Amino acid sequence: MSLVKCCFEADAPGVFEPVIQKCIDPGCCCWCCSALRPRYKRLVDNIFPVNPQDGLVKNNMEKLTFYSLSSPEKLDRIGEYLFQRASRDIYRRRNGFVIIAMEAMDQLLVACHAQTLNLFVESFLKMVQKLLESSEPQLQILATQSFVRFANIEEDTPSYHTRYDFFVSKFSAMCHSNHNDLAIRKQIRLAGIQGLQGVVRKTLSDDLVENIWEPVHMDKIVPSLLYNMQNSRYFEKENATPESPAEERSDPPQFAESCMRELVGRASFGHIRCVIRPVLRHLDLHQLWVPNCFAIHTFRIIMFSIQSQYSYTVVEALMTHLDENSKSTPKIRTSIADTLSKIISIAAGESVGPSVLEIINSLLSHLRVSVTRNLPSSNDEQLYQEALINALGEFANHLPDYQKIEIMMFIMSKVPYSEPDSTASVGKGDVLLQSILLKSLLKVGTKYQTIHLNTTFPISFLEPLLRMSLAPDPEMRLLVQKILHTLIDRHRNIDKLATPTINIGNLELVIEKSSRPDVIFVRKHGPEIYQALYESLELPSNTVENIEAVYTTLALLAVELATEETVLELLRLVLSLQDLALTSGQISNSLKFNLHAVVMSLLVLISYVCNITSLMDYASKLVEAREKEAVHLLPELKSRYDGESQLSTRLPPSVIIDQAVVSECLKGAGLDTGKLQQGPGYSSSSLQHRHSWVDSTGRSSMADINAGGAELDSAGSSPGVQKKLPGEELTFESMKRILTESGETRREAEEERRLQLSQLFRTAPFQDLVVKTQPKHDMLQNKLSEIFNTLTVEPRNPIQPGIPPADAKPSQTPAYEVHFPELFVY
Repeated sequence: MSLVKCCFEADAPGVFEPVIQKCIDPGCCCWCCSALRPRYKRLVDNIFPVNPQDGLVKNNMEKLTFYSLSSPEKLDRIGEYLFQRASRDIYRRRNGFVIIAMEAMDQLLVACHAQTLNLFVESFLKMVQKLLESSEPQLQILATQSFVRFANIEEDTPSYHTRYDFFVSKFSAMCHSNHNDLAIRKQIRLAGIQGLQGVVRKTLSDDLVENIWEPVHMDKIVPSLLYNMQNSRYFEKENATPESPAEERSDPPQFAESCMRELVGRASFGHIRCVIRPVLRHLDLHQLWVPNCFAIHTFRIIMFSIQSQYSYTVVEALMTHLDENSKSTPKIRTSIADTLSKIISIAAGESVGPSVLEIINSLLSHLRVSVTRNLPSSNDEQLYQEALINALGEFANHLPDYQKIEIMMFIMSKVPYSEPDSTASVGKGDVLLQSILLKSLLKVGTKYQTIHLNTTFPISFLEPLLRMSLAPDPEMRLLVQKILHTLIDRHRNIDKLATPTINIGNLELVIEKSSRPDVIFVRKHGPEIYQALYESLELPSNTVENIEAVYTTLALLAVELATEETVLELLRLVLSLQDLALTSGQISNSLKFNLHAVVMSLLVLISYVCNITSLMDYASKLVEAREKEAVHLLPELKSRYDGESQLSTRLPPSVIIDQAVVSECLKGAGLDTGKLQQGPGYSSSSLQHRHSWVDSTGRSSMADINAGGAELDSAGSSPGVQKKLPGEELTFESMKRILTESGETRREAEEERRLQLSQLFRTAPFQDLVVKTQPKHDMLQNKLSEIFNTLTVEPRNPIQPGIPPADAKPSQTPAYEVHFPELFVY
């Protein structure tokens, strides 16, 4: 085939076409025909060389560029003509001329920034689309590169009519390329990711174009990025913060991560869920939750890229997904919860107000649902619960202290509890729920740093916690004691005081002076705490772990609150525990021996903490006596003692703590022992215990007495009701009647009196009512007059003799002699 040919050498149908339309070949010999064509076509034709390997003719390209700048109205025609030539060359597989046409389009696009550029853009995008539709990887990559250049250009006027549906679909398909040649596959996937990045940038920079956040687009973009991220070698580093490697643009997985970070970073509050939903769906469909390394890596990328104020929405979306998978296998739920625990700490710093309690409440709801599945033997279910607890702890770890207190109070309010005297018993499911919630509370408590006990233990948190310390299940009581250990200890003495010991000097305890708020706290709530601990030691279901846990609590209180009042109250409790071990008939002998060991350890600890030398000497004598006569009364604690049946519970006085000797030691140290000697110590019916029966019964009895007094005061104004003097009412019999009379009987009597009074007011004549309301005696009035008469009233202003005051009245009655009528409603 010759390089020079005539334009009329063609097939029969082409002969009838106009010459102007036919003569577009640069190798045409009909120089007369070229003069009949428009100038822009001639300029376009001149940029193509005879041999495509020679590349673009630069001089002619400069002429075409100058013409485009001089006549911007011709841009749309130039673009359309270039598109026609490229389409024909693609059909004829002359890829060299296609590449030259695409290069010319790129140069014109960069050089021209006129308002008419939008019309040229349409031709440009049509040409890019034509190249992407071809099956040649080289042309697809070339088209992608041109589109990326176009995406980086800011147009003067928005092209709101431009749509990118095809490009999103095509670039997403390129991201999933499975070309046989690995090098070409890598290039195609990389080009697809670049194209998606260009689409996102182009659409987000212009408000008038279509919304790229619509699900129809996100369902293609996000899975395409994730599909390439799956091959990344970096997600295996679970705890590594996602970084941008230098070679990311040549590595599809790393470049996909970069695009994902950019996409998430550009998302506003209303678009976060549009990105999260495809992520969750992709992980579900590709079964990437087990193992969850890739899921954790993906969500860490999202959490580090998202705007910080929106980070909690990712946590909410993940919790919602956990709700939707409530019927999935425990392994999937565990993996989702574990992923949540790995990222929830990132969102905690930005969560404020209701969002904190919403997240906590959602986690607790999942724990409750897990408990109701009744799968205690399932190890996977236990792992799921532990993952939720870890998520709860990680979330609380990054919150301020005041929110941690609120969280602990919130969790405590969710713990089921039944009063010991109630008929309703705690079921197996409730016990399991108690255990799970208390473990959650313990997890939060480990993240909290106590400063003042009064802020750590508000009354609304302390009371239910002390109630739970008396739960029937010993495991629940042990969890409560561990919570107390975590919150009381401020100097890391827990491990040193984990078990009872008499070698206190070897522990190297950290002791500081108590602050004023702590002293006030222990003065107000100390007896209540000690009473609860005493009652927990009375329970026969205690194990050695329970006894040791209570010892640790008391020892931490002694170390943290080393004050005079604490010492006296603690010693009262120590003596009460010794009496319990000596006199109780409910607990076993081994528990009694354990109590004696705890009492001895506490006495040694108190004498050491308070540095009372005489008390330390006395404790040493007791230890020596027990080592000789009753070694089983010393630590360590045992669940069973050798020859327990032969060991007598009747102990010689030399091994028992003597209250009189302890009082003398305290007096010698200058302490007031009045509190130690006042009445009996702690017991199960101690009046110090706020939750005892005296609280309700005594309070209602006093209310009845006060009501009786009010009735005495108001009886004079009630017709038909006989007035009784206080001396006649408050007798021993009346007090006994108030204490023993049932509430129903009192209510019936009050109702009967009310009916009589109402009937009297309705039927009695008015004069009779007036007479009945008159006072029957003037004893009170006469007594007041007698008192006032004994007083001498001194005038405020001195009065000169012989001159009466200006406002003097001849017959003025003193105010205290005026009889005020009793109030009566006619």
